[in-house]
Amino acid sequence: MMNHREAIVVPEGVRDVLLHACCAPCSSAIVEWMLAHDVRPTVFYYNPNIFPLEEYEIRKEESKRHAGSLGLQWIDADYDHERWLAAVRGLEHEPERGCRCERCFTLRLTATALQAKELGIVTFATTLASSRWKSLEQIERAGLAAEQAVEGTRFWAQNWRKGGLQERRNQLLREYAFYNQQYCGCEFSIRR
Repeated sequence: MMNHREAIVVPEGVRDVLLHACCAPCSSAIVEWMLAHDVRPTVFYYNPNIFPLEEYEIRKEESKRHAGSLGLQWIDADYDHERWLAAVRGLEHEPERGCRCERCFTLRLTATALQAKELGIVTFATTLASSRWKSLEQIERAGLAAEQAVEGTRFWAQNWRKGGLQERRNQLLREYAFYNQQYCGCEFSIRR
């Protein structure tokens, strides 16, 4: 189960992690924390939910800039919004934190697990668990579903809101002058 109340803890033996990054602001404090705790993240940018394409490109470039400034490997997955729309078809009117969000998380984290396996990295995690707008339970279920779907991978279920990371995120947002989006990413979250 996701560590909701306690401090952030590195799973035993983890030194490398594939970190699914939703955006630079959410990634910044997590990446900093990982590096300070001898964990080397490879940043995986897979967000086919983001709409419109211009918004996707802005967020992608910020993520790439941040990883580059730290000398981290950064992987750009293909933008396939049509595939994402097909995956959430029928859930367009679900509220935020509804079934559409969990389906979206599962799609993105399964792609992350597949990428981790391809790279030979056992452990994967996501910055989605840093947002106060997201359900930690949905993220954990999605991560565990991805772990089960991709043999040989392990999901690091972590509440990244703890340990002062939310405050540090806000500091880094200003230090890096990150673009800070005002909605989750998909066209259905814009209207909420």
